[in-house]
Amino acid sequence: MNKQFLQCGRYRLPMDEEQAAPLVMGILNVTPDSFSDGGQFQSLDFALSRAEQMIADGVDIIDIGGESSRPGAEPLPLEEELRRVMPLIYALRDCGKPLSIDTYKAEVMREAIAAGADMINDINGFRAEGALRAVKDGECALCIMHMQRDPQTMQAEPHYADVTKEVIGFLGERMQALSSVGVARERMCIDPGFGFGKTLQHNLTLLKDIGRMARELDAPILAGLSRKSMIGAITGKPVEQRLGGSIAAALSAVAQGARIVRVHDVAATVDAIKVWQAVESIKKDSK
Repeated sequence: MNKQFLQCGRYRLPMDEEQAAPLVMGILNVTPDSFSDGGQFQSLDFALSRAEQMIADGVDIIDIGGESSRPGAEPLPLEEELRRVMPLIYALRDCGKPLSIDTYKAEVMREAIAAGADMINDINGFRAEGALRAVKDGECALCIMHMQRDPQTMQAEPHYADVTKEVIGFLGERMQALSSVGVARERMCIDPGFGFGKTLQHNLTLLKDIGRMARELDAPILAGLSRKSMIGAITGKPVEQRLGGSIAAALSAVAQGARIVRVHDVAATVDAIKVWQAVESIKKDSK
């Protein structure tokens, strides 16, 4: 991968795996129905406290989400999503960390960027009406994710002839769509969409093929595996007991070449990556 950095709004995030550690994106959901921490951080004060703890724990990017994308989730009205996320953006825009907004709605993208967001993280791959126009100007980073169908139907017997090939094809097509409206490649990162219209075997295959995706698409990979059902399927643990499995998944992703991991448990993941990075540095020095 040729990229040395990801242009992320006010920040240039290092992406060179020879020079920089993988980055940790902390999840800040302000939703009553998120699959993992829904309702915990709904009030502004609680959400700000959570963000402050993430910063103390060493987070690199804070990802704010106002609408649940769990399997079966119903769409959220635009006005309600804005009501949930905009106060947080205004409150945190000077916190010293890049702010990512997890949304697929063009109007939320526009409002968030105007308020100071540094990244738009779109589970829909910027396919919604007006999304490309909303993000084409400026320097905000864009995370393009793959999802089969939509949150209401994505886990209803997902099927692929070749999951990695099809995900690469979709992500490449969306990167080209962004390029066609003038978005620089340095603003793009890609997310295979673990758990979004995939079986356990699909997820494991994509995890194994992270390096291939990064090479073929020439883009940094963001991997979101934290607490997901694939962790539960492997470990047999309920969502609140998936810390160990989630850390193992994050380390597997970075070992395969992911440059950003999106997690709920920032402190534990930061520590795990520090240990992994220390061993990797010794291995490189001894060559």
